[in-house]
Amino acid sequence: MRFVVQLVAIAAVSFAGGQALLAFQDEVWLALAVGVVVAVLAVLVYYWTVRWTEKREVTEALPGAAPSGTIRGTLLGVALFSAVIGNIAANGSYRIHGLSEHPSGAAGLAGFMLGAAVTEELLFRGVLFRHVEKLLGTWIAFVLSAAIFGAGHLLNPNADLWGALCVAIAGGGMLTSAYIATRSLWLPIGLHFGWNVTASAIFSTEVSGNGTPQGLLDASTSGNEWISGGAFGPEASLSTVMAGVIVTAVFLWMAHRRGNVVPPRWSKTPSPTLAQ
Repeated sequence: MRFVVQLVAIAAVSFAGGQALLAFQDEVWLALAVGVVVAVLAVLVYYWTVRWTEKREVTEALPGAAPSGTIRGTLLGVALFSAVIGNIAANGSYRIHGLSEHPSGAAGLAGFMLGAAVTEELLFRGVLFRHVEKLLGTWIAFVLSAAIFGAGHLLNPNADLWGALCVAIAGGGMLTSAYIATRSLWLPIGLHFGWNVTASAIFSTEVSGNGTPQGLLDASTSGNEWISGGAFGPEASLSTVMAGVIVTAVFLWMAHRRGNVVPPRWSKTPSPTLAQ
């Protein structure tokens, strides 16, 4: 029952926010403002819904931890995508032609990516992963939530099975492991936003096959789809998969060292005291 209430509440905010962002997609500054409002509203709904249904302090979304967690996550996301696009460019599959005709469009993209990053992290890490982990343990929940996260991207335009698999491995794995390592939603929220806003608002690449408009730069990708990611965008490139696997491994190692791995309910191994 708790799972359903939380899922429906965040999904409702996500849907309403998505419709509002689409309505103002041509008004870049309004889109930015709407994205900020959606993000704040989603966090508030999550915080109070969890507090009401679970009768506990919402330790995974403590307001005081938001600035440091989101900033660190955003910087990591910016650095990671910059490394990925740099590798794609070094292989001749990404070129910058100059500034785009409407560089202010980057602001609207930032709003859209902020709203999407926050609502998706609350849904997939805050609700789905956390509740599945309580029953099946960390490792099974990790695989299931990453797979569902990737499968959800099959609904996007220009999506295919390979792109969804890449999102599951690199995106779902990396973001879920960031939560496991820190037991906080702020780092994966920042990481998700930093990656997406760098891909769209700065480097003007396709994001998960969504038909993303250009941001700050007038740029293009071409060539071998294994290198460029093709119509799905750099997230379907081998560079993204390699980066995601490496970062995921580091976060999972940190989680193990910190004792953040939860055994399945049927296991006799004592469960650590974590946000449940």
